[in-house]
Amino acid sequence: MDVSVVIPAKNEQDNIRHLVEEIVTVLNGRVEFEILYIDDASSDLTYSYLAALAAGPFPQIRVIRHQKSAGQSTAVWNGVQHAVGRWIITMDADGQNDPADIPAMMQQAEVLNSSAHFCIAGYRKNRKDTAWKRWQSKIANAVRSRLLKDETPDTGCGLKLLPRATFLLLPYFDHMHRYIPALVRRLGGQIVIVEVNHRERKFGTSNYNMWGRLGVGLVDMLGVMWLQRRSKQVQLHRADK
Repeated sequence: MDVSVVIPAKNEQDNIRHLVEEIVTVLNGRVEFEILYIDDASSDLTYSYLAALAAGPFPQIRVIRHQKSAGQSTAVWNGVQHAVGRWIITMDADGQNDPADIPAMMQQAEVLNSSAHFCIAGYRKNRKDTAWKRWQSKIANAVRSRLLKDETPDTGCGLKLLPRATFLLLPYFDHMHRYIPALVRRLGGQIVIVEVNHRERKFGTSNYNMWGRLGVGLVDMLGVMWLQRRSKQVQLHRADK
């Protein structure tokens, strides 16, 4: 299979069907694909809705359910472990990422296909969030970019594409989904930035806030910096060539 679209979801029942319809419309006939939802112990009808869609009009859907909420990074990680596509496309479940941006990212991936490791990261240049949330992200991205040198203006964008084989080499830790470009660079991989559309959330509320992320964010960045400094990239030359 070519593509596994991995979507972590918690209490997103009203955003599911429309997002699935958009993904199927964009990818149908273009590639072989699956849509892998990871329900992070939702307290609403997210799992029931997904199961019904998978058993009915959208057999492309596969559903994994956490019995206890484990967070977005663990959901993405478990999704990739169960995915079968050679490329992983991660998306947020809230409908703010636009599936119409996926083909442009796939074109970039075709160009990079000879590269051992890469990550194509979405950049929400015109974010449809509150001024307060945009300010939070601007500060966080500036600090992270300066410390980690990951060449990514918007690492919080959920829309990313990378080879499954690359993802499986990344170190797992809670909140690691925010540092995927830096972790791919640690492997010697290439980062490509693609401007993507960003839409207003129609239903539900965000599961994140600034104060809940601030403390762990600083600790995470220190951890990623530690990993970067202890990584060694070695060029190998085979004697039989």
